[in-house]
Amino acid sequence: MTLRERLRSVPFVPVLLLGSLLFALFVARSFLKAPAPEHVPYSSVMTAVDQGKISRVEIGPDSIVATVKSDPARELIADRVPNVDEKDLLEVLRSHGVEVTGRPDKGSIWGPILWTVLPFLFLPLVFLGLSRMGNAARNKPMTFGRSKAKIYDKSLENPVTFADVAGVDEAKGELTEIVSFLKENEKYKKIGARVPKGILLVGSPGTGKTLLARAVAGESGVPFFSISGSEFVEMFVGVGASRVRDLFEQAKERAPCIIFIDELDAVGKARAGAAGFVANEEREQTLNQLLIEMDGFDAGTGIVIMAATNRPEILDKALLRAGRFDRQVLLDRPDVRGREAILRVHAKKVQLAPDVDLKLVAQRTPGMVGADLANAVNEAALASVRAGHDTVGKHDFEEAIDRLQLGLKKEGRVMTEDEKRRVAFHEGGHALVAISMAHADPVHRVTIIPRSIGALGATLQLPTEERYLMTRSELRDRLCVLLAGRAAEELACDDVSTGAENDIERATEIARRMVSRFGMSEQLGPVTYEHSQSQYLGMDLERRDFSEETARVIDREVKSVIAREQTRAKDILQERRHALDAVARELIAKETLEKEQLDEIVKTAEQRNGSGRTQDVLGHRS
Repeated sequence: MTLRERLRSVPFVPVLLLGSLLFALFVARSFLKAPAPEHVPYSSVMTAVDQGKISRVEIGPDSIVATVKSDPARELIADRVPNVDEKDLLEVLRSHGVEVTGRPDKGSIWGPILWTVLPFLFLPLVFLGLSRMGNAARNKPMTFGRSKAKIYDKSLENPVTFADVAGVDEAKGELTEIVSFLKENEKYKKIGARVPKGILLVGSPGTGKTLLARAVAGESGVPFFSISGSEFVEMFVGVGASRVRDLFEQAKERAPCIIFIDELDAVGKARAGAAGFVANEEREQTLNQLLIEMDGFDAGTGIVIMAATNRPEILDKALLRAGRFDRQVLLDRPDVRGREAILRVHAKKVQLAPDVDLKLVAQRTPGMVGADLANAVNEAALASVRAGHDTVGKHDFEEAIDRLQLGLKKEGRVMTEDEKRRVAFHEGGHALVAISMAHADPVHRVTIIPRSIGALGATLQLPTEERYLMTRSELRDRLCVLLAGRAAEELACDDVSTGAENDIERATEIARRMVSRFGMSEQLGPVTYEHSQSQYLGMDLERRDFSEETARVIDREVKSVIAREQTRAKDILQERRHALDAVARELIAKETLEKEQLDEIVKTAEQRNGSGRTQDVLGHRS
């Protein structure tokens, strides 16, 4: 910047006012300054009073100023002597007819002057700042009505592309034509085709809705306006609608582009009905403006609106009609192949050891979404650093997944010998029955190490494939495995404990669904007695359409299913009691058994003790 440009940038009017004021104060002080008084000792003042040379005395807090009678312009000033009684001085002054006055401490005159002048000095600066803010905000006096959308464009060094998104192949296929439209808009115009104005991404939290929207922008190379639905709504009525207008104005100026509204349900809730319990005028005005803007522009201009939500059931129906959000793209939880692909994307950022099998990791993480899998890879890397490894190995991934699914290890928790034995038999019962079931998932690991979620042990099963349907036999086998822990306690410990609480809860839920929803009861037949209504606030609302007599029959059938599988589990464990004792013994000794170790223990025990009575962990005959 040159000197001339710097001078031009200086505000002229405030500088002129400040300079004029300082010059005026300097001149006034120079011309109006009175002659300084003559400083003399205190005794000289007393002598001059005695000689009758003083006509007037002014007594201040720290000094005495005496005016000479023969020369009124001449003043003598003397410092007052501390701790001296001046009654005699006053008597002398009164006897000589000297006029006596008092002078308060006036202090500096610059303080009052500055406090008076500064407000007027800053007013021009305030007006100048408001003027510049108005120019920057397109001559608007207030800026809170402007859109807060973040803009990402092709200037980004590392834009997100479809290569960064895995596990949602169907959703990516739905969005490829959007990318083609933004890249080759003229081809669509020539044939008369119209791409959907709005695309709504629906899926559970963490499935990659926002990431997929940014990938569409990165693939097409167009500006990407990203804003959250909550950023529209403010406490002032009309601000949200103003921000919607400003957002679409900016988008039209930079078309072709993508407008992405995350958490659309924050601004797009239904205006009436089940979701509209409380009226919110500001939110409704914002929603109305959004509806108007989506109707008011032509899709051929190159503006594509994308939004994301995990609660589509509470959105206003006007948002979902044709011409607004024409297309809904579902991002479901990834299957085992999708999870493996997601893991490969995130594993590129860490140093993997050769023994890591991402397919096995994907099998161990059923139900996890993209965000969970990214967290699992990061936890594995942290576990590797804690262990002092140079690469992330198989054991690090096992520890990371156990940490996410089961919680932290409670290595400081000390169980009694009886508790440890009971937990070992409990988990051994789960594992042994799972091995014996034809339709149960294979056992991956058994452990009796306490975890922070309250579990004193765990039997981890590894699904071999994704299941979208389950037969009655598969459900019965699952029930049998769940109830095997309690059955093992009854056999080995002659009593039951509270450790089977979660198992019983899950087993009861499966049995009740088999009877009342899946039609798997021989007595009740293929009839559904419970209906799941639409979710609100994350709760499942069940509707019951049956009599009390039917409810009693359902309860009896649920108990019958539970009792039958409990008996089956107990029979299996009784038949393979020698293997149960061997597994419990090894669990007490090693605390954790892998699949290969478990298979070897069961095989050896059955070969050694094919029949007859076996010896339990404590050395007693069973």
